[in-house]
Amino acid sequence: MFQLKALAGATLSVSLLLAGCGGSDNNSSSVKPVPFSFSEATIDSLHISLKTGGATCEEIIQGYIDRIKAYDDTGSDLELNSVVAINPYALEEAQEKDAHFAETGIDGSLYCVPVLPKDNFNTKDMPTTGGATAFQYNRPLNDAYVIRKMREEGAIILGKANMDEFAFGYTGSSSMRGLVKNAYDQSKGAGGSSSGTGTAIAASLALIGTGSDTGGSIRVPSSLGGLVGIRPSMRLVSQDGIMPLASWQDTGGPMCRTVEDCAVMLDAMVGFDPSSHANQRNDFKIDAPAIATAEEYKEITKIPASYKSYLQADGLKGARIAIDRTLFGSNETVVAMMDQAIAAMEAAGATVEEVSIADLNSILTSYRSMSSYEFKRDLVSYLNSWTNGMDGHIQSYQELIDSNGYQSFYRNSLIARGEYNLDNLTEEQQEIYDKNTIERPVYVRERLLRALNNEDADGKSLGEPFDVLLYPSLTGLAGELGSSPSAGTNNRLSPFSLFPALSMPAGMTDGEPAMPIGMEMLAREFDETTLIKLAYSYQQNVNPRRPPVNTPELVKGSLL
Repeated sequence: MFQLKALAGATLSVSLLLAGCGGSDNNSSSVKPVPFSFSEATIDSLHISLKTGGATCEEIIQGYIDRIKAYDDTGSDLELNSVVAINPYALEEAQEKDAHFAETGIDGSLYCVPVLPKDNFNTKDMPTTGGATAFQYNRPLNDAYVIRKMREEGAIILGKANMDEFAFGYTGSSSMRGLVKNAYDQSKGAGGSSSGTGTAIAASLALIGTGSDTGGSIRVPSSLGGLVGIRPSMRLVSQDGIMPLASWQDTGGPMCRTVEDCAVMLDAMVGFDPSSHANQRNDFKIDAPAIATAEEYKEITKIPASYKSYLQADGLKGARIAIDRTLFGSNETVVAMMDQAIAAMEAAGATVEEVSIADLNSILTSYRSMSSYEFKRDLVSYLNSWTNGMDGHIQSYQELIDSNGYQSFYRNSLIARGEYNLDNLTEEQQEIYDKNTIERPVYVRERLLRALNNEDADGKSLGEPFDVLLYPSLTGLAGELGSSPSAGTNNRLSPFSLFPALSMPAGMTDGEPAMPIGMEMLAREFDETTLIKLAYSYQQNVNPRRPPVNTPELVKGSLL
């Protein structure tokens, strides 16, 4: 095994010896090889290296495994704890893709792209633990719908990412792998619950990743990792094969370093799924029937031919953006960063105007997440979605509690959540459940739409409508390792309305180490295209992301 050492800005030095390798695509033998740089790599840069013979798929996958060993593993320099396990079949798949590439070239939008899913996405070739040792041997028979869709586009599942156990919080702690550290400052937390994905993608331990979001679990770690994270509109992405927290609010989504990579991921992840666990209803209401056909799905969601077509550098020109400064909080660093971002958007041609969201305090404080109410029912349904004859996995809630296969401080929470039987709620419980599943979406959507449409309480126009609502992803900064960040409640707007939201870096703090600060845009239902257009334009005009300084390139010493 080669001795590894760090060298900032270096590239895959093996590739310097590989001129003329690759395949028929782009006639790589006649072009100069483009070496592959792992730090801040994109889907495009990976495919360019493949096409030009700058690197093979096997070398790329091995390089990411080396980075995990160097920066993430126990005993490594940083012990980031972001990866639960590496896929034992990843290198074999990479070899197969190299052989296939020699015949056909790039075959799929995610060809050879190493993806790191949160460990609540089913993978047929690896356990899916939800961060809990109680589930360490869980081997679902099939991939989650979105994992299957990405594999069909050529993706390689590199491994599984650590996460808050059962997706319960924002500290990034699990019995499977311990505390996930922030990629920028290892004394800080990564947020959660998609904490491992956030840190791993921020540190370039994989190219792209998936998260799930019930109340903020894609957007919080994306903000703290300087990533682009999309919580799609509810019903757009199938929930089949994703270990649930609360099906009424759960959705999977992409976490990437660039907007364009998230657009490619979203293209692969969306689509009609007839599974009973897809949770793709024909209306936002909780009792709406399931979408019946692919045609109905397309009619309802209005998905574009490709989200990539909305990657427009001048997308901010003419855009109308609403802000309610009540959402900005009082942290001077966060507010100053938001003001800088607003100025940059205006310089790029956007109009930014202040609005007042009606009953905002009531929206953010009067309603609850459904994770306490739906967890038991939804988890048991998930655990019984495949037979335990092969893996002997837990299938009842009481078995889970009795197993003690989780961090001890979660025991009381598990017991409390187990008291809710949705088929036999008390009168008080039923009232709370109905308030948050029937009343809440109508109440919140009406008020957010009124702000986006620039209307008063009577529906009278106050001016031109807005494209998005803009606010800080978090109203505070990263917490100490083991603590939740100073998140605020802005993260509730998207799950409470079921509207899509995108978190992206607004910029970096001053000082050492510089830390990312995220901002979030919320759009109308199924208007992910506008989020992508505006976010990409901001990215191209501002270039707000900076990589962590302590996870540079690895170079194989014998090839220097």
